[in-house]
Amino acid sequence: MATFDRTDFAIIAILQNDARIPNKELAARVGLAPSSCHERVKRLWSEGVLTGAHAVVEVKRMGVGIEALLFIELAKHERATVDTFMAHVETIPEVRSAFLITGRHDLVVHVVARDTQHLKDLALDHFTNRPGVTRIETSIIYEQRRRAEVPLLLQP
Repeated sequence: MATFDRTDFAIIAILQNDARIPNKELAARVGLAPSSCHERVKRLWSEGVLTGAHAVVEVKRMGVGIEALLFIELAKHERATVDTFMAHVETIPEVRSAFLITGRHDLVVHVVARDTQHLKDLALDHFTNRPGVTRIETSIIYEQRRRAEVPLLLQP
């Protein structure tokens, strides 16, 4: 594992909130020459610390009328069953994220839908009819607050 200094953490913190910041501005904000800053950012990408830059989409403006969490229980906790199910979940366009978890449920899947009928069809067609699914609970999301940045817990 590579070591990171305060400047690396400062670069990461800034990029988490604005991945489109020009290198010259980023360099000025962290106190580096643009060429040095560019090299650090390249290193963070090559070491897998930075893995993507994404636009935040306001889904309601795109026709999404409802968001929900599906709490899913599987009959078997075998690797092949879980891997197959997770691979299937990745193919569903309405899935925003999926988490394999511990506890009462095996997975939590965040989905979007146009309306309650679409949500019902999604649950029945893509989840409850899958082999190995024994139970599904659906919770509607009323409101969401999301933090864009990951807390940098290991800062020097």
